[in-house]
Amino acid sequence: MSNLPADLKARIEVAAPGGIGWTGTTNAHGVTTIWCELADPADLLPVGGLLKALGARLSTISAFQPKPPEPEDEDDDEDDEEAEEAAPPNSLGGVVIDGKSYEIAYHFDLDGDTLTLVVFLAADAAAVRSLTPLFRNADWTERELMEVYNVRVEGHPNPRRLFVDESVEAGVLERLIPFSTMVNAASTKELWEKIMAAKATRS
Repeated sequence: MSNLPADLKARIEVAAPGGIGWTGTTNAHGVTTIWCELADPADLLPVGGLLKALGARLSTISAFQPKPPEPEDEDDDEDDEEAEEAAPPNSLGGVVIDGKSYEIAYHFDLDGDTLTLVVFLAADAAAVRSLTPLFRNADWTERELMEVYNVRVEGHPNPRRLFVDESVEAGVLERLIPFSTMVNAASTKELWEKIMAAKATRS
């Protein structure tokens, strides 16, 4: 049976006046998993404060740049010149999902249940408040977020780089080679095709 308060959604709605999206499931063992999207990134700190008061622990923070959906195939008889390109979708809160915007997920544990807060940031206004005043372990993951992506974490007490030299511009890794490819750790079809192509040229 879930240990989450029965009125958790209502409490978060009060702490996040910008609006929320909410999906949740409980498995056969009574473990609940909730995804809560925040329409306004400014609501992150108040909702984080609510979760802290409920005894939540911040597990980790993950981020990525969601790609827009692939365009649908057009009918052969349709004139290509007249076909209009579908506009990329918007997130809750109106951020355009265009491959340049950011989705940041804050994963919390509440007595064995998981609640993930998700915020969306536009590429030209990628800033979010630091959770370090509430959760000290946000320190390194927020620093890594700033290092890998061109995202500002405002109010971070120690925004120094972790691994990449300070002289390298912010977000450079999102424009260069994916780290998994750089260290040859990707186990994807693309990597396998590269290996086979290299083998064929040596033959």
